[in-house]
Amino acid sequence: MKERILVPLDGTLVSEAVLPKLEDLVLKTTPRLDAEVTLLKVISKMNYNMLHEDEAAQLPIDEQDLQQMTRESQSYLDKIATNLRSKGFQVNTLVRTGNAPNEIVKAANEIKAHIIAMSTHGRSGVVRWAIGSVTDTVMRLEGNIPVLAVKASGDKSGSSVIPIESLQSLMKHS
Repeated sequence: MKERILVPLDGTLVSEAVLPKLEDLVLKTTPRLDAEVTLLKVISKMNYNMLHEDEAAQLPIDEQDLQQMTRESQSYLDKIATNLRSKGFQVNTLVRTGNAPNEIVKAANEIKAHIIAMSTHGRSGVVRWAIGSVTDTVMRLEGNIPVLAVKASGDKSGSSVIPIESLQSLMKHS
């Protein structure tokens, strides 16, 4: 059976920290895991903040800007996909627009993912409270699909090691 893995990326090196763990998960299992990886980039619908003297306004992104952002996102995913394909992965790409956690969960359900593999910025305390965590929100929204959260930080001492067998077991039971 082909295991379907969703990998949300946001265009940063932090989000790409999940990729080496993904390679370990897929390429180093015995027998090798038969996996289909879907890379996802979500473009947040946001507003431009416009300031002029004492006045402030939020202007929505226009369709032309959104199309440009979509092309750039697809190009980014294509680069990552090419690299993974060169290592023997079967890779699909998706670009979505909206709220990142919601779009991640929707995409996971649409592709019938067995696991969502994503990085977390490793924020804590007030910063985490103030800006939130996409990974935490995905874990709260998605109760049926296991989430592999890889902490992307400079501190290697606290990195978690998850036995491949445990991940395979999670995927089989999802």
